[in-house]
Amino acid sequence: MDVDYQYLIDRVDALITERPGTVIVVFLLLTAAFAVGLGNVETAAGTEQFAENVPAEEAFQEVNRQFTPSFAADTGSTQLIQSGENVLARNELLRMLTVQEELEAHDGLRVSSTSSAASIVAQQLDPEATTPEEQRRAIESATDTEIREAVRQADERNPRFSGLVSNDFNRGSASASATVGIATHELPAGLETSSGQGGTSPLTPLQERAQFVTESAGGDIRVFGAGITAAEFSAVITDTLRIVVPAALLLITFFLLVAYRDLADLLLGVVALLIALVWTFGFMGLAGIPFSQVLIAVPPMLLAVGIDFGIHAVNRYREEREEGYGIDDGMSRATDQVLVAFFIVTGTTVIGFAANLTSDLAPIREFGVVASVGIVFTFLIFGIFLPAAKVKLDHARESYPIPTFSTAPMGSSGSRLSSVHAVGVTVARTAPAVFVGALLLTSGFAAVYATGVDTTFEDEDFLPPEETPDYYGYAPEPLEPGDYSVTRNINFLQDNFESGQSDTVTVYVEGPMEAPHALEALHRAGDDPPDSFVREGGRADETSLVTVIQDHADRDPEFRRMVDRNDIDADGVPDRNLGEIYDYLLDSPAAEQTRQYLTDDRRATRVVYAVESDASQGEITADARTAADRQRYTATATGNTVVFQAISNLILESAIVSLAVALTGTAVFLVFIYWLLLGRASLGVANVVPVAITVTLIAASMRALGISFNAFTATILAITIGLGIDYSVHVTHRFADEYEEHGRGVYDALDRTIEGTGGALAGSMLTTTFGIGVLMLSLFPAIGQFGFLTALSILYSYLASIFVLPSVLAVWARLVG
Repeated sequence: MDVDYQYLIDRVDALITERPGTVIVVFLLLTAAFAVGLGNVETAAGTEQFAENVPAEEAFQEVNRQFTPSFAADTGSTQLIQSGENVLARNELLRMLTVQEELEAHDGLRVSSTSSAASIVAQQLDPEATTPEEQRRAIESATDTEIREAVRQADERNPRFSGLVSNDFNRGSASASATVGIATHELPAGLETSSGQGGTSPLTPLQERAQFVTESAGGDIRVFGAGITAAEFSAVITDTLRIVVPAALLLITFFLLVAYRDLADLLLGVVALLIALVWTFGFMGLAGIPFSQVLIAVPPMLLAVGIDFGIHAVNRYREEREEGYGIDDGMSRATDQVLVAFFIVTGTTVIGFAANLTSDLAPIREFGVVASVGIVFTFLIFGIFLPAAKVKLDHARESYPIPTFSTAPMGSSGSRLSSVHAVGVTVARTAPAVFVGALLLTSGFAAVYATGVDTTFEDEDFLPPEETPDYYGYAPEPLEPGDYSVTRNINFLQDNFESGQSDTVTVYVEGPMEAPHALEALHRAGDDPPDSFVREGGRADETSLVTVIQDHADRDPEFRRMVDRNDIDADGVPDRNLGEIYDYLLDSPAAEQTRQYLTDDRRATRVVYAVESDASQGEITADARTAADRQRYTATATGNTVVFQAISNLILESAIVSLAVALTGTAVFLVFIYWLLLGRASLGVANVVPVAITVTLIAASMRALGISFNAFTATILAITIGLGIDYSVHVTHRFADEYEEHGRGVYDALDRTIEGTGGALAGSMLTTTFGIGVLMLSLFPAIGQFGFLTALSILYSYLASIFVLPSVLAVWARLVG
């Protein structure tokens, strides 16, 4: 079948050449309309967005709701991280209590209560001191000796004390280098915990104001919490865009200058690129799609595709002008060819990006939507607006002294570039079948090798850097990134406090916890733990209702006697009258800790197991589920690691499914479009071969370079198809035009194709590779990897189209042509 589509092209040509001013005005009005949406674009940062609707995450949130009162729906907490030579010395204790006092006195902070190691020490001196002011007075009136003794008593009598001081706490000298205080805020809007970092938080304005309070107290007390984290995650997106977009524009402008070698043409190209960005971001604002870290990749990709379209349109127009055609006729002949190629490229690229809609992860689906819409916008802008503006410009040059520097197309006959590109045609003349067969065999081995690519999902992929790289210091002041404290504080807590010594998993157990065998069964599940669990005396290192009972028994002789009376087998775990045991705990200083491991109806508990920090997410998740299966009652494994492993599995599934959808959809589209337009369905198959080779090479490169599939790189295979098909479509469609329409022989058609299209492809490859490669400057390491892989896939696609596709087309001509 060969459909006559020329009348549609002719109508577009008429608009471009006969009414270019009208076209320009319409596009500028649409730009103004989309610009309205720019102010509505919001940011969504961190890993929380990936955890939405994941079953393991829902279980994790349920556990938090059941056992963590400080994170209930109407409260939130702020951590006060204090460090110094000895934070348990008099002056440091007073500094912390002063901060607590000022926080509670500040009405705008909505602080309902504060607690700290300083508070606990003060209450050892004066049990009646219940407010920070009274506690400060107790410290002020005590001698240094009394304070040191109070610190030792706090460690001995209060189980919460050890969790608030750093690991280097020395009981003998009553000293520690760091401590953590807690301020609890009332939040009418509500706050829910999740396994992820970042997102938005009603705590942000409260914690930002709390920073000013702590700074006035002197010393080293830092504010940390969900609000600060959310603010920094949003800030780092803005800072990344401030660095990446100007760098991309700078590099792109340079390469466009090389490609066009004409200032006026360069300005037209840059204006068209800016319009594409305004349309895309405006669409996001109007559609209510937040800007996340994943979408940082969209602007450079749109710039890359826009550059490709612009170079091809201008280069083909210049070819026609060199043949002696006028402005209008030359543009009509150029658009006759490139509009069809642009349409095919747009269709295949949209299929590649839209394949991400199959993902179960919302940010990846949003990426697919925004990228697909942005590519359609780019097609319209560079397929209609840019040619019309070019016609208007060249007509103006006839009437006004607008300087013209060069009108020669890139890669013209006799240039060094054309001689390099001719290698692909030379191979196609000599042994195309052998060459293609060898490449297909190589790509098959690469595909097998690529199956070993790892999959990860970690907070570290989203965290801002602890130390901003030195090269950012060379950026102009307005572009310099800010100072981020989130990663520094997280690492500090992990390095200095027990809770940061290892990762943990949680087993949520549902059953009658007052039954005589309940605690024994809970305790027995920790015997002979799986390999990834931290061991302590042959048992799992765990924190549970049993350890709460044992810890309090060590501090309270009366409670110890109660436990012993009800411990039939003398193993330290009570076997009867558990209701009375719980009643005692809930009326003791261990009440808050008990509520963290026992629900109000006493029909559910949780066990938190420490796991080896060097174990993989997959191993930890499998072992956590094994531990859950050992429980007598119904039990569910959850926690950050389990949730992140579930997301990792979804990421791998997303990558495979989107790859299959993109490759299948692209092949079907190309077969159909070449059958519809040229009556040559088999050309669509030939078109896909270099892209399939590119996909296997990029996947194998990921494994060879130690780059994992993560929240960002999961889209790389579908993107490789979406962007890579661009190069092969331009070569294949130009070849079909020379071979079918102009009746040239196979090799003459290939020579003409590579000579005419190769230069534009080289210019497009350079601008695209460097334009997307600037993502390596991103403040997020994972986005840097994404930028590198995308640039590498573009390079592979270019090489495959110039040096592999000619042989594929030669084989196609022998078999079909």
